[in-house]
Amino acid sequence: MQMKNRSKQLPRQVRIIGGQWKRTPLPVPEIEGLRPTPDRVRETVFNWLEHLKSANWSQLSCLDLFAGTGALGFEAMSRGAARAVLVESHPAAIAQLRANQLKLKATQMTLMPGDAHRMLATMQDKFDLIFLDPPYQLNILPSMLALCKERLAAGGLVYAEHAEALSDEAFPDWLSGWDIIRSGKAGAVHYALLSAANTR
Repeated sequence: MQMKNRSKQLPRQVRIIGGQWKRTPLPVPEIEGLRPTPDRVRETVFNWLEHLKSANWSQLSCLDLFAGTGALGFEAMSRGAARAVLVESHPAAIAQLRANQLKLKATQMTLMPGDAHRMLATMQDKFDLIFLDPPYQLNILPSMLALCKERLAAGGLVYAEHAEALSDEAFPDWLSGWDIIRSGKAGAVHYALLSAANTR
């Protein structure tokens, strides 16, 4: 009797946690260095946001930089975000984001192909939420945060991920000018919600 090959890998995917598209899978393109925000981290972060923003998603505009799978942006749209701008530079990721947009009929989504750093430097719009998860090896979180401050609406929040701790107990110098509203750690992922100091 011939044994079936059990080593065949299933396609990677993440799932939308809540909202109208709850449990919808988002394929993860095979791109070196692409690491989608884990489901349990997104669940925690969006629980924070539900509380901090009083679940008033219909009034919120979001910017998802280094969008990758778009998991953060689609999660916000699933919960009713009025607008989401997703910025991504990798062709395979861009193609998958377009496919997901069509599949979900995400009319509130704007996809901006290109370099997140250059685009952020030239943007004029303000956003209530900015998702910032650059590849760790680029070490550009400090410079990106400085640009994000100019794009935040009054009372806006930045979600950031980093390879090093982001907390009041381990406060890096480059976070000067920011307040840590919430922070956590899951495995090697350190994450936090930030507000520009003196804007809360």
